[in-house]
Amino acid sequence: MAWDEWEQLKSKAAQKQSTHMRLNRVPDDGGGSTPQGDLTVNHKDLAAIGDRAFKLWQDLGRYGRDAWSSSQTAASDLTTQGFKLGGALDHVQQRWEEQLTSLLDACAHISNHMDYTKKAHQGDEFYIAGQISSISTLDKGFSEGTGH
Repeated sequence: MAWDEWEQLKSKAAQKQSTHMRLNRVPDDGGGSTPQGDLTVNHKDLAAIGDRAFKLWQDLGRYGRDAWSSSQTAASDLTTQGFKLGGALDHVQQRWEEQLTSLLDACAHISNHMDYTKKAHQGDEFYIAGQISSISTLDKGFSEGTGH
């Protein structure tokens, strides 16, 4: 295959594809002063997210059902008096309970996951620090043996 033919085939293929997927990324600057990648997490961030999720879970559990009793009483009274609004109010209360339970579960999941992630990262940091200190100890031993 000649170079001209290759270029023609590439051009035809490019014309056939009208859409492409491009992933965004940090451009290479070659400086070396910036860390590779852009995902950073510290224990304080994870703790804050987990803490807020736990507090939301507590508050929702404490106050999320405040209107349940009065809503059920009103729904029952309205239904007894022949109003269709009683059934509708009961339906709204049931949907509220379903949504509240889902939200409580989500908050608990976030809180627990942040606790787990914090502990997992802390374990990774201990492991990496141990590996690095082992390497420096090993390097020191080699340097001492060569007289440098």
